[in-house]
Amino acid sequence: EASDMVCLQALRTLLPATARNLIRQNKIAIRNTSGMSAGYNQANVVILHRSLADDFEKFCRANSGPLPLLYRSAPGEWKCPPLSTESDIQTDCLLYRRYENGTFAGSLTSLENYSEQLKDMVTFYLGCSFSFESAVQKLGVPTAVPCHGVGNFSCDLVVTMRPIPQDKLDAAAIATHPMKQYHGAPIHIGYPDLLGIKDLQKTDYGDPVEAQPGDVPVFWACGVTGVEAVISCKSPLAFTHSPGCMFITDIKNEEAPESDSGQTPAVVQISSDPLQYSLVSQRAADKIRALEKIIGVDPGDRGIKNLLVRDELLKSCLSLSHAKSILITTGFPTHFQHQPPEENDGPPGAIAMAAMLQALGKKAAIVTDERAIDLNRSIIEKAVEQGVLKTPVPLLSYKEDAHDAALKFLCESGDPASPRFDHLVAIERAGRASDGNYYNARKINIKHLVDPIDDLFEAAQNIRGISTTGMYADISECSCADPPVTSLQSPGVNIYLPGIGDGGNELGTGKVKELVKKHIPNGDTIACDVAADFAVIAGVSNWGGYAVSCALYLLNTCEIHERYLRRAVGFPRLSERESWASSLPSVSKEEKLLEILIQHGVRSGKTASLAMEVDGLPFFNTHSDMIRSLLDVTL
Repeated sequence: EASDMVCLQALRTLLPATARNLIRQNKIAIRNTSGMSAGYNQANVVILHRSLADDFEKFCRANSGPLPLLYRSAPGEWKCPPLSTESDIQTDCLLYRRYENGTFAGSLTSLENYSEQLKDMVTFYLGCSFSFESAVQKLGVPTAVPCHGVGNFSCDLVVTMRPIPQDKLDAAAIATHPMKQYHGAPIHIGYPDLLGIKDLQKTDYGDPVEAQPGDVPVFWACGVTGVEAVISCKSPLAFTHSPGCMFITDIKNEEAPESDSGQTPAVVQISSDPLQYSLVSQRAADKIRALEKIIGVDPGDRGIKNLLVRDELLKSCLSLSHAKSILITTGFPTHFQHQPPEENDGPPGAIAMAAMLQALGKKAAIVTDERAIDLNRSIIEKAVEQGVLKTPVPLLSYKEDAHDAALKFLCESGDPASPRFDHLVAIERAGRASDGNYYNARKINIKHLVDPIDDLFEAAQNIRGISTTGMYADISECSCADPPVTSLQSPGVNIYLPGIGDGGNELGTGKVKELVKKHIPNGDTIACDVAADFAVIAGVSNWGGYAVSCALYLLNTCEIHERYLRRAVGFPRLSERESWASSLPSVSKEEKLLEILIQHGVRSGKTASLAMEVDGLPFFNTHSDMIRSLLDVTL
């Protein structure tokens, strides 16, 4: 055992040409090149008939995360001048695999007996993660994530998993992000089932890895995906390296060049059950924090700043970016003496979010009170007619008619394993208080006007895979007819806000319920009892909706996040940037939407006015300046 250790240590110090020569002479007994010729890059190998070569190269280009192409040989070329001198692909891998018609047909230590066939075959050298590790434990396991298919090549992504201590996650992402030729940054961090992996102990390549307490499973794209691609094409004859037995190149594993600090990846936890993290560039994260600061103004310094939880906008939008189907709810019938009783803070923000979610290719629907369905349908139709929305947003209503009504609404056939939605968002939606009633800020019970959509948020807390966001305003109905006005400065915005207001009675604010009771007038009575996973605060809830739209744009135009979203397979979607930008809120679109609301009798929350205002604040130049300020950060 000691001599084996000495041998392995000696192999670590060998120059690549020496290591290849020993492999060629079959003088190395071990069957793994990990750590061999430390400091030099290694490569995965795929050898195919020349007739398949063009399609396989396209397949590699289309799935550059798992298959970063280092060199494509000419037919019958056994050397690879850019990667090594004095090499011969027939002999210089420790072990090869032979495939016939897509079936594994045996392992062999040399391809010299196939020299005639190799004259019509092309060798592909692909980047390998052994280049950024020495002997870090890892395993190879197929996922349910499909690669982008080309011709006869079609397979699921294979990943390697390394257990990483939680406090080292950022370091792992930062270290591997620049190494694009060797799989780059992780493609998933957290719960394996989100990749379709049911059991990490069942591996197709390598041995199971034992994680230590506090470790988080981190997944990188794996070059063994090339083996799966070879199997899928069912070529009469093909060869690959045997997993773990790479081709050792002469290319030094140089220190990666320092990248723009703004493009440094940051790891952000977005869920604890199931455990899920996301990746975003530091630059995009900082811009979203700037958005959060702009919308989080505190009119009159009334203590709302005590409710702020930093990075809730960032975490909520990362979760939304991963979601495929989002349910939005809005509607606060504070004007119970008018018809309709709705206020105009909430619907514009909901529509702004829905517009961006639709542009990103996600399903978005709005659920609201049954009595308000026709009103909202008419508003949405007009919004489409006037170009505020590109396509209508589906409208739903929810009534509690059975004990399991919420579960059946949220999940196919009431099965928690099959949720219809993966994120619920409440924006300026009346929230149920601890006594079961719904109150406006004046402590007036409006329960008769509110359907129990809170039930959906409570049910979602027990359904794995559904996240929730509550978005609420720090100004609400005012108890005086002509409130005093306070000038409030926010970055890039000069806003004049009424100095008296309330909040914390919106759906989802149960997360900060105790703070609402402590700092908000009437908080003991009106505080919402229903919590959301994320609580986003804004001076006006619509601003929160605009900020979510802007943040989603920033995330999806961030190369680091966009690559993480697609698991480094397929092509970048950054070419869709213009379409996404056209779905952002704008002053002209929001002006049109406010005019539509006024035409439908939807009033300002604070004054019940049908003027061009929201929450008593004039559209020009308060809300319009807010929109411009958010866009200045975003674009």
